[in-house]
Amino acid sequence: MSENTSAQKKSKNFIYEIIDQDLLTNKWGGRVHTRFPPEPNGYLHIGHAKSICLNYGIAKDYNGKFNLRFDDTNPTKEEQEYVDSIIEDVKWLGADFEDRIFYASDYFEQMYDYAVQLIKKGKAYVDDLSLEEMRELRGTINEPGKESPYRNRSVEENLNLFERMRNGEYKDGEKVLRAKIDMSSPNMLLRDPVMYRIIHSSHHRTGDKWCIYPTYDWAHGLEDSIEGITHSICTLEFEVHRPLYDWYLDQLEVYHPQQIEFARLNLTYTVMSKRKLLELVENELVDGWDDPRMPTISGYRRRGYTPEAIWNFSELVGVAKRDALTDISLLEFAIREDLNKNAQRAMAVLNPIKVVITNYPEDKTEFVEAVNNPEKPEAGKRQVPFSKEVYIESDDFMENPPKGYHRLVPGGEVRLKYAYIIKCEEVIKDDSGNIIELRCSYDPETKSGGSSTKKVKGTIHWVSVKDAIDAEVRLYDRLFKIENPGAVDNWLDYINNDSLKIIQNAKLEPFLKNAKPLEKFQFERLGYFCVDSKYSTENKLVFNRTVTLKDSWNPKK
Repeated sequence: MSENTSAQKKSKNFIYEIIDQDLLTNKWGGRVHTRFPPEPNGYLHIGHAKSICLNYGIAKDYNGKFNLRFDDTNPTKEEQEYVDSIIEDVKWLGADFEDRIFYASDYFEQMYDYAVQLIKKGKAYVDDLSLEEMRELRGTINEPGKESPYRNRSVEENLNLFERMRNGEYKDGEKVLRAKIDMSSPNMLLRDPVMYRIIHSSHHRTGDKWCIYPTYDWAHGLEDSIEGITHSICTLEFEVHRPLYDWYLDQLEVYHPQQIEFARLNLTYTVMSKRKLLELVENELVDGWDDPRMPTISGYRRRGYTPEAIWNFSELVGVAKRDALTDISLLEFAIREDLNKNAQRAMAVLNPIKVVITNYPEDKTEFVEAVNNPEKPEAGKRQVPFSKEVYIESDDFMENPPKGYHRLVPGGEVRLKYAYIIKCEEVIKDDSGNIIELRCSYDPETKSGGSSTKKVKGTIHWVSVKDAIDAEVRLYDRLFKIENPGAVDNWLDYINNDSLKIIQNAKLEPFLKNAKPLEKFQFERLGYFCVDSKYSTENKLVFNRTVTLKDSWNPKK
């Protein structure tokens, strides 16, 4: 690593201040080495994304190293599918772990040897109590716990029993290995915590080689130590675990990283618990882990979010020492800001009504010039076909408009964006009184970019009928109706039943026919949309709404 100085940062936070001080004192020999250690028991969500941005961002800012490490210590909940999805998500976010991808299971043998060392030092013992019995003896915050009757087994007996546990001689739950610390400690986690439990279940990497598996607290510090991590950055709920992290490493007298805690990300109108997200998936309340309404990275990717926007959001949220609830509109702001700069513009009509321009030549098609992105002049312009019949949005016409309505009305005029000013001359209805067509005239002198000085208050988008392509459009909204669904017991009662509306007959301008999966566009006046990577086919285009043009959420609807 090259010589380190204080990192160049957009905003300084307390973790950077700790690292700056460590570099000044040469605490880690000038090194900065972080990691992201997910358990492969579900898909990553936006909270994990913040942690990835923080850990990788630190390594990058200080010219350090960043590891991706799977904490695969519970074979009953972990699957290769989750491993694969996590690798894809971390790469998509742009966090480069190079060749440093590790697994807790890489260290199972070494962890076992470390456990033997603790037994030999009289600091660990095999216990025959059931989990229920251990809970009964654990005590309370105000009362000390009671020692297990098996706590004072000899070192030789413990070594023998632990080896027999490894060899598969006992059933699940029949025995555990516990650390011998302090049953009267005010920190409940130090009251002889479990280090190993018996689980006769095949592991996705080690198969049936092991039937004893380390607990999180035993494994985590050892993994950090073995990998030479300098700053072990965790969310705030692990603050109470830090004394145990330190105790294990101190007793073993091995390399000892520093655990630092920061506030986890909590979003309004969202649940972040893996257990709850799994429940949504298993009960088919959403369309899998990558449903665009889910707060998972794969769901956000399918919805059209960008890595750049998520990084910007993480920077906006910052790094705090206290938990708080972040307004989801801040995330949506970051998405809009990024897509506004980078998304190609297009015209699409979601709820079409036909407009016939009566004085326009029957067989004529002309091309009008449209701007691809006003924020990005180098994006250029495109040619959009215009003809006698066009589609407009049904709500861009009203027979009896309210005050301040500046779109099309009987006898009124609007501009068709990039094209001409039209005037509504006649409204055609079916036998039930539903409007099925508008007859309008156009002023040929008012073509956009021409010399006409005529002005109207309203401008609306449109698509030529004979050139339009069909598409399905999925309008996604927030999955929950209350601000903090994770805080209530009956959280499933607050699912927003209008969080997905599917429009089957949307009409799009023709160049969108060649849009690729995950390609992003601003549908003018409607919002930002992304080609769905799951349901789009060669013969069917499906677009997901990424985010509206502005925050239009109404929690009372």
